[in-house]
Amino acid sequence: MKEYFLVEGRKNLRGEIETYGAKNAATPIIAATLLTKKKCLIKNVPRIKDVLTMLEILKTMGAKIEWQDKFSVLIENKNIDPEKMNLTLIGKLRSSVLLIGPLLARFKKLKIAPPGGCLIGARSIKTHLEVFSQFGVKIKKTKEFFYFERKDLKPREIILPEQSVTATENALMFSSGIPGTSIIKLAALEPYSQELALFLNKLGAKIKILPGFHTFVVSGTRKFKDTSHFLIYDPIEAGTFFALSLSSQKKFIVNSVHLEFMEAVFLKIKEFGADFKIFSKKNSKRGEVRVEIIPPKILKPVYLQTLPYPGFPTDLQSPFCVSCTQSRGVSKIFEVMFEKRLNHLKELEKMGAKIKILDDHQALIFGKTLLSGMKIKSLDIRAGATMIIASLIAKGNTKIFGIDQIDRGYWQLEKRLQKLGAKIERKIEK
Repeated sequence: MKEYFLVEGRKNLRGEIETYGAKNAATPIIAATLLTKKKCLIKNVPRIKDVLTMLEILKTMGAKIEWQDKFSVLIENKNIDPEKMNLTLIGKLRSSVLLIGPLLARFKKLKIAPPGGCLIGARSIKTHLEVFSQFGVKIKKTKEFFYFERKDLKPREIILPEQSVTATENALMFSSGIPGTSIIKLAALEPYSQELALFLNKLGAKIKILPGFHTFVVSGTRKFKDTSHFLIYDPIEAGTFFALSLSSQKKFIVNSVHLEFMEAVFLKIKEFGADFKIFSKKNSKRGEVRVEIIPPKILKPVYLQTLPYPGFPTDLQSPFCVSCTQSRGVSKIFEVMFEKRLNHLKELEKMGAKIKILDDHQALIFGKTLLSGMKIKSLDIRAGATMIIASLIAKGNTKIFGIDQIDRGYWQLEKRLQKLGAKIERKIEK
């Protein structure tokens, strides 16, 4: 039996929609709790599949995991054994690669399976291996496993071969456990690596960001503390809902938006010809606000190029492609980051979108086109959200399969959309 979403398009969307804690901030911070034997309380944690899998991996090593309320989890890693790690679960989760840094800082040896995750292109852990090699770690690879061994913990100055977010995060966690000052150059400064640095500072490390140089300066420690931390709300969820507003040309309010992480997205929204209003939020935890997108009568075509932060995020390229199908003119997509992140365009073509794929990284989208409902599939987390947006503006009914991918990144997305007036239901095909 397969689960799918049944979506009836062209319903009036209005009201407010909630965003939840950032998935890409939750998984590295959960991994970072492995640095300390003390208790860590993480709040605003999204109860999505990837997060629950990461917590389950910690449990297999001996961690104590207790949910304090719906979105707050208490983690204690006092007595853990990496040799007991469930390596099968590692293969199901891309962010399991983040376990290497904290575990290697705490233990001298580590055996781990290759990580799994979304099939959006070549995502080897070569950059991670280069980071640990620069720190003096010995690495051995077999067909099934990676073996890491470190002798001394010495601070280093390292240069990342590319601005990889997760490799930056691994470097931050590992160097946080090394007494002395390490320097991480050509680092990724995405909101999630900044959030991790904030959490590591609460644990006892001292991390400074040199943003103009894409550099972190890390003063590590062996004396970590217990701490409590409230996660940022997910900027990718917020951006996904902005894309829905543009594509459907409906106005509604998106709750819990961090403006400081959305500058490139708002710039692109204005390029479409839209505007936005910002409202304050009662009981704000981290300075988040409420935002309403005001779509124009006619969407303008755009040039959409993904870049490392603070550029336009790769995770929002696919949702905004739907907006391009509803723009009058030719939009160009340039996906710099991953060569398989244009695969969702083939699903949009099935629905009637007029698209010319130039190569693995570039495409032209011709608008405005009428999309029609049919049977489609979710290829990865963000492509899944994209298919939902397309289905909500399409004529007729759409069946979206592969929704387990969507559940990995969005908690109860269909229920939140239902509150906006969307007609979307989770079904089982027998």
